[in-house]
Amino acid sequence: MKRRDFLLVTGAAIGATVAMNAAAQPAAPTDANAYRRMRRTVDLPCGRIAYAERGQGEAALFLHGAPLNGFQWRGALDRLAPYRRCIAPDFMGLGYSQVPERQSVAPAAQVAMLADLLDALHVGQVDIVASDSGGAVAQLFLVRHPDRVRTVLLTNCDTEPNSPPPMIKPVLDMANAGTLADDTSKWLTDKNLARATFGAAVYHDPAGLTDANIEYYVAPMVSTPLRRKQYHDFHKALAPNPLAGIEAALRRSTVPVRMLWGASDKIFPVADAAYLDRVFPRSQGICQVPEGKLFFQEEFPDVIAEEARRLWGIA
Repeated sequence: MKRRDFLLVTGAAIGATVAMNAAAQPAAPTDANAYRRMRRTVDLPCGRIAYAERGQGEAALFLHGAPLNGFQWRGALDRLAPYRRCIAPDFMGLGYSQVPERQSVAPAAQVAMLADLLDALHVGQVDIVASDSGGAVAQLFLVRHPDRVRTVLLTNCDTEPNSPPPMIKPVLDMANAGTLADDTSKWLTDKNLARATFGAAVYHDPAGLTDANIEYYVAPMVSTPLRRKQYHDFHKALAPNPLAGIEAALRRSTVPVRMLWGASDKIFPVADAAYLDRVFPRSQGICQVPEGKLFFQEEFPDVIAEEARRLWGIA
């Protein structure tokens, strides 16, 4: 081989190696300020929907829990953007999406919003990654739009036998009484309170719920009387059970589904993952995160990325 050709081949190989290493190891984690700059909006029939997007190619849709927003998935987006066009919307009634007063924020309406969002972004099929109440919406979306779903990765979330879970009854009671937003807004002035109560319940290490993260999650939901009402409405719509009667349809699904479960979560125990494993005909089984609580996705993004890539068939 001539020296010039050798240098060209060697340079290409080195470039490919550098590119692969860069894809596997994001330079810096996305923080609240970076995510804010990443956030976009799109006007849909239901209102102005906020979302973050990174990457190219086949799309992956990330559905968050409550009272969070798409920022929950920032670590996963950092790691999976080299492999997918990652889209993380904010549900109506949470986060930075803005919808009119009469717009429903119930799970079925969230499904319709997601379908419109994918249409607006020219996305056909998606791989869904979901958490908490977002997992309930994922199951409803799968039943309503089976041809638009390639795979589903479910983390701790509602199931038909456990929706809404008994442990969130105090939250639903406050929503029905109209006091939930007042209680949540206290976290903005006493962030240690947020970590000692909410944080301790849903994170392995509540210290990871930083002041900036609390601001990013809480501020939009309590910013106006309308947003406070919609925050309440989101929770009020979780009862009666939005998944009632869904099991038969899930049993007919032909989509590969994998459960990735925080085993230390008392709200959605591993028994819920076992139920889903029995119900989905193409279940790919269960992976447990021993220290994980409800929102372990923020604390263990490497596990999310590893399981997603395995489900997607990416080495």
